[in-house]
Amino acid sequence: MRWLPIVPATAGLVIASGVLTAASAAMQSYQQCADYAKADAQGAYNQALAWHSAGGGVAAEHCEALALSQLRRYTEAAPLLDTLAQQNSLRSADRAQLFDQAGNTWLLAEDPYRANVSFSNALALSPGDVELLADRSRARAMSKDWSGADADLSAALLRDANRADLLVLRASARHAAGRKAEARADIDQALNVYPNYGDALVERGAMKFEDGDAKGANADWQMVIKLAPNSRAAALANEYLTETEAN
Repeated sequence: MRWLPIVPATAGLVIASGVLTAASAAMQSYQQCADYAKADAQGAYNQALAWHSAGGGVAAEHCEALALSQLRRYTEAAPLLDTLAQQNSLRSADRAQLFDQAGNTWLLAEDPYRANVSFSNALALSPGDVELLADRSRARAMSKDWSGADADLSAALLRDANRADLLVLRASARHAAGRKAEARADIDQALNVYPNYGDALVERGAMKFEDGDAKGANADWQMVIKLAPNSRAAALANEYLTETEAN
């Protein structure tokens, strides 16, 4: 059984317009830098540094963090985002967003402990936010804090009971913690909410295989590949099929 991390790519970091308090020209410069980062991350980083030196402020620093993330220099991008989020001059909602981006960048850096701190700071500013709770659950799962992951996902599901993706994540956490009956119930509920949901079928297949039902497991994994052959779930289903056939 694998935990299914779903980490938003920092290549798509976009800061809320409220953070960009400079003139519209600066906003345009930020957007230009963000677009540039997708084509030439190093060039965008150099541009962001120059813009920062010229007084570009938060927008320039955020663009710098985006470019660093594109360059996969996550251990440099994440603390920069954390520092930006600590600025009390920003709105609470914007600070929470920056802490969330920092947390996801720490996950990409494979540092779940610092990610947990960033996500907790975000939740302190935006208590009960479903997406923030889901993000922190991934950090806790990465450090094998299954009870913490379960608690965050349960809190999120209290606010949105029909999130099939969160049900699958909680099933993974509960299964890892040895709570197999509850894990299977979460998978069944996810498939009730979203029939033929790929991630749920992948997990159900893993549970079936563990219980000795190789035929049923293969059927679930093959269905995922048939329904969405180019999806992340299909790639994972293929991995399971390859591993189980090899054994």
